[in-house]
Amino acid sequence: MRVEGRKRKILEAIILDYIATGEPVGSRTIARRYNLGVSPATIRNEMADLEELGLIEQPHTSAGRIPSDLGYRYYIDCIMERHELSPAEKEYIRHRFEQKIGEIEQVLADATGLIAELTSYAAVALGPYQGRAHIQQVQLLYVSPGKALLVVVTSSGLVEHHLFSVPRGVNRAELNYLSQLLNERLKGIVLEDIKPAFLDSIYQEMLATEHKQLCSLLIELLEELSNLKRDARIFLDGTLNLFEQPEFRNIDKVKGLLCILEKTDALRELFAEGPPAGLRVKIGRENKNEEINNCSILTVTYEINGEVIGNVGVLGPTRMNYSRTISVLEYVAQELSQALEKLCG
Repeated sequence: MRVEGRKRKILEAIILDYIATGEPVGSRTIARRYNLGVSPATIRNEMADLEELGLIEQPHTSAGRIPSDLGYRYYIDCIMERHELSPAEKEYIRHRFEQKIGEIEQVLADATGLIAELTSYAAVALGPYQGRAHIQQVQLLYVSPGKALLVVVTSSGLVEHHLFSVPRGVNRAELNYLSQLLNERLKGIVLEDIKPAFLDSIYQEMLATEHKQLCSLLIELLEELSNLKRDARIFLDGTLNLFEQPEFRNIDKVKGLLCILEKTDALRELFAEGPPAGLRVKIGRENKNEEINNCSILTVTYEINGEVIGNVGVLGPTRMNYSRTISVLEYVAQELSQALEKLCG
């Protein structure tokens, strides 16, 4: 579908005006505010054509027009110009991340709050999914006679600790030997790809230490690590922002939406879908869940060392300032990626 010339300008005017005011847009309003050089009657004819194309709709018999989901989609894909954040806004975002270099979960929680603050929508961050993370380091540490600590560090910043009992004859040298062997075999391996046959081959190599009980225990711990289901943790902020939007002031109309926001699994499912990397925009009925058919979800992925490990996003009304929101998400995701890379070394 191509919308050219005057129709394109009128569609853009309807969308921008409705985003700004939340009120249906009439032909006289367009003629008065947007200086298109044509009469309200001509604008009405063009609006009728846009309605026939499914790009706008009439919510009430006597009202003006509002964008349809298809109209918003066409606007984002074909008309919208990207909003440029001001130098002051960019500096503010950078400064917030410089202040918050701590644990990964704290950084993600702060990023979610920052997005909610800058967009005035509900903000979500999906934490790293560990299943596709790869192992960076394995270390066996001598703690005391009969005790050792297994430490596994992954590419997503996860650090797993397992304190376990070992035969009293095991010494530091033997643990160092096993650490070296495990690093040689496991470094760079994706957690989900650690299979029983692979673990069995490692077990056979480790038997050179003559501590069969210790080797068996290590294999059990590694198998537990590979099988452990780690759903990405989800961070939510700015829920109350939704009630500032005219569409959501009637509590009866948003009960279903509130139920989704309260259910971690449902929220994770909504925000986990998306491309391998980059921006995703789902508008209104493009979302599978009927409870959010009047909402849009925008997400942008973030990375550690070039590997996509999660995303940040917003949930808000379809009447959303898409241009500014996308710019905020992309810049926050960029700064978040850099902060996490520093944190993970």
